[in-house]
Amino acid sequence: MDIDSASSVVLQALTQATSQDTAVLKPAEEQLRQWETQPGFYSVLLNIFNNHMLDVNVRWLAVLYFKNGIDRYWRRVAPNALSEEEKTSLRAGLITNFNEPVNQIATQIAVLIAKVARLDCPRQWPELIPVLLESVKGQDGLQQHRALLTFYHVTKTLASKRLAQDKRLFQDLASGIYSFACSLWSHHTDCFLQQICARDEPAALSSLERTLLSLKGSHNSYKSYMIRYRWRFKTCRQVGPENTCREKLEKTIILYTKVLLDFLEYHPCAFIPLIQRSLEFAVSYVFTPAGEGVAFERFIVQCMNLIKMIVKNEAYKPAKNIEDSKPESLEAHKIKTAFFTHPTLTEIGRRLVSHYFLLTEEELAMWEEDPESFAVEETGGDSWKYSLRPCTEVLFLDIFHNYSQTLTPVLLEMVENLQGPTNVEDHVQLLMKDAVYNAVGLAAYELFDSVDFDQWFKNQLLGELQVSHHRYKLIRRRVIWLIGQWISVKFKSVLRPLLYEVILSLMQDPDLVNNTVLNLRSPVDDFEFRTEQFLPYLESIFGLLFHLLQQVTECDTKMQVLHVISCVIERVNIQIRPYVGCLVQYLPLLWKQSEEHNMLRCAILTTLIHLVQGLGAESKNLYPFLLPVIQLSTDVSQPPHVYLLEDGLELWLVTLENSPAVTPELLRIFQNMSALLELSSENLRTCFQIVNAYIYLSATEFLQNYGESLCQSFSDLLKDITNEGQVQVLKVVEIALKVSPILGAHMFQPLLPAVFRGIVDGERYPVVMSTYLGIMGRILLQNSSFFSSLLSKMASECGQEMDQLLGSVIEMWVDRMDNITQPERRKLSALALVSLLPSDNSVIQDKFCGIINICVEALHDVMSEDPETGTSKDCMLMSHFEEPKLSDDEEPPTEQDKRKKLLALEDPVHSVSLQHFVYEKLKAQQALMGDPGFGVLMETVDTVLVRQLQEFLQNL
Repeated sequence: MDIDSASSVVLQALTQATSQDTAVLKPAEEQLRQWETQPGFYSVLLNIFNNHMLDVNVRWLAVLYFKNGIDRYWRRVAPNALSEEEKTSLRAGLITNFNEPVNQIATQIAVLIAKVARLDCPRQWPELIPVLLESVKGQDGLQQHRALLTFYHVTKTLASKRLAQDKRLFQDLASGIYSFACSLWSHHTDCFLQQICARDEPAALSSLERTLLSLKGSHNSYKSYMIRYRWRFKTCRQVGPENTCREKLEKTIILYTKVLLDFLEYHPCAFIPLIQRSLEFAVSYVFTPAGEGVAFERFIVQCMNLIKMIVKNEAYKPAKNIEDSKPESLEAHKIKTAFFTHPTLTEIGRRLVSHYFLLTEEELAMWEEDPESFAVEETGGDSWKYSLRPCTEVLFLDIFHNYSQTLTPVLLEMVENLQGPTNVEDHVQLLMKDAVYNAVGLAAYELFDSVDFDQWFKNQLLGELQVSHHRYKLIRRRVIWLIGQWISVKFKSVLRPLLYEVILSLMQDPDLVNNTVLNLRSPVDDFEFRTEQFLPYLESIFGLLFHLLQQVTECDTKMQVLHVISCVIERVNIQIRPYVGCLVQYLPLLWKQSEEHNMLRCAILTTLIHLVQGLGAESKNLYPFLLPVIQLSTDVSQPPHVYLLEDGLELWLVTLENSPAVTPELLRIFQNMSALLELSSENLRTCFQIVNAYIYLSATEFLQNYGESLCQSFSDLLKDITNEGQVQVLKVVEIALKVSPILGAHMFQPLLPAVFRGIVDGERYPVVMSTYLGIMGRILLQNSSFFSSLLSKMASECGQEMDQLLGSVIEMWVDRMDNITQPERRKLSALALVSLLPSDNSVIQDKFCGIINICVEALHDVMSEDPETGTSKDCMLMSHFEEPKLSDDEEPPTEQDKRKKLLALEDPVHSVSLQHFVYEKLKAQQALMGDPGFGVLMETVDTVLVRQLQEFLQNL
């Protein structure tokens, strides 16, 4: 593209591309898109946006097209990449002058220069930084500002590179430019101060803008070059609250504090000389009258963060053995100890509680106007997270933890001064009591040995909860929160019923219901929870919870109420059944209403999980609602699955575990599984559990419908999966063979040759080998004809005789028996191998010693003395199924647990006595061979093994 001839047509296309008429706009955009890969196009764009006589919108668009071209075509390896000659010309043109009059375009040009710098500086563009620094030194105000703006964006971009080589290059660059950037910042700051004193507001604003840009540039550089930093906060005193400079000045001050905080975070040892001055400054403005009238909220937050980071910094703490401490740590600790004297800590502690913990008039008004939103904000709403209050509480906790010996008496004295009910007319004292109780709740763990909370609850707090005056709701709200903080720290179980009565009462108070419910989770979720203590209040509390769930409108509140409901259901389990009717009817409506709120739907899924567990087999009545929810949540083609999948899979699993019988709809959901197995995500284990649950529920219907596709999914998975994942797949096959030996072997037949080869080859990973032997044991014992056909097939593949291959299998089985650690599998191996008897096969007789060895080992595993008869018996035998007797705190068995028990009654491992089975097989072998032949066979067995075998079989 010839630059001179092309300029006019490109300019015309850009002009048309700024049109509001789509008929003009679209063809122009298409033409520009086609020119993107034409040589010379970006040189034309450079000339256009550097021509200040042209329309601003056209120039703006030219900059954007240039910037997008850098992303697409500047790299040498990019398709249609720009030539090195053109890039050299463009780099030179970008830094020819810094006199862009339009701020927005100047910013975009600075950004695109930074993009090029990220790729080319300093190797292909060594002149960039020197040119920028020279331009910054110039006397022209506009040029200086634009160069500073570009310098900031360039250093910011270069500082963000993460490769080690790039970081080293930037460190070298930073060491060369930092001193200049810092002196520039100092110069502009001094100019600003002088102009403020002279009340030259326009000039002051201009200097402040340069101060900010200089500081940003030096901030980017300092991360790699350690600095000392001096404060200029005093400027805030010289700017009135209505002054137009104030907003920009506050941004500058916040950036000052960010520099210090980052310096402290990245270079704590280099920061040690600044600890004393930083603490003096921060404490002065936050905890003394020096900050009154000048300290603004974001600045206070930054100062508190600075104090907190110094207090808790591990680099400033000596080792437990002082001799092992680094000199830097000892020096920092000495400075901190000298600063945090008893008077200083006392003042900080008192000020935090009595000033910063006090509820503001705005917060009280919010509570009055919208109690629900207030409760949500106070428990961590988005705006709350970035406010002063949480920062104050975190600082209090960190200081109290590190200086508890000093601060505990201070806090206890404040509590003592507020004993007894407070006059409802004394608004200040009510706020103070709220603040002090807040501190006692936050410091609960630190105060464990200093506060007898049980006595305080009975003698003081309980009485305050019973003060019904409207103004006292502030204290009632705080007390119930305070109890929630202490319940897991120190609260006797015997007091729980009294607490439940209080909670029940407060849940009927419109002003406190939200806070009370959110704090109900603490006693219900506590490890000392006793179901029998809670049951008398269950119906009333659950009814009020459901009523609140319907009443509240905030999504966050509904989520929190659902969480408390889930905790209650989880704790009381089947005892919830009489009271969930209304909730079951309401949840479908709530699910529909929450279509745009995936996090609320996650909370509903969690509630449904506990609800299904509580209802057990009765959960089948929920299927019209439950199954479509599972279907949607686990369908990876639906966008909400990103949020709902994990909880949806858990709900699917517990639904199957508690299902009394399979239904066509429940079976149909499994269509989602193929795509889930392809994901190979962290949820794979749950997917395998779901497959197993289907097999236990209805192996025949399930395998007939999905066995083939499931086998294909497993085959694909086994090509690229960890050993642990391989075991999970094989366990599914093992369970299928256990539940349905014939159908299971038929459906998973394509996977079995690999299992056979793994045994013959001596699989190295013990857990995998153990699973292989478990699978082959099931086939050999319960489907011998299939084993014979598999043996024949494998012998043909390997080019061996069947007997030879069988001998290899038995030999490896005997050799790797120690890989099997589960008693059930060890007994199964013995049953399977001895099932080969009686036999006149020479290979089996040749391996007879090994077979007997496995049988004796397994007999040692399973035989135990019967306390009633004094004789030995097989401890794995199960003769009948009976419902276990449960205590109130024990969970009842699921329908799947019952299915497993019934299956065990038919499983040879639990229904066949190994002792009798071995005896019968040996007797049959003896009958086949005759006594002399059998005697010769027994002589191949070690005499110690023979003696042990005889002891096991002597009473038969």
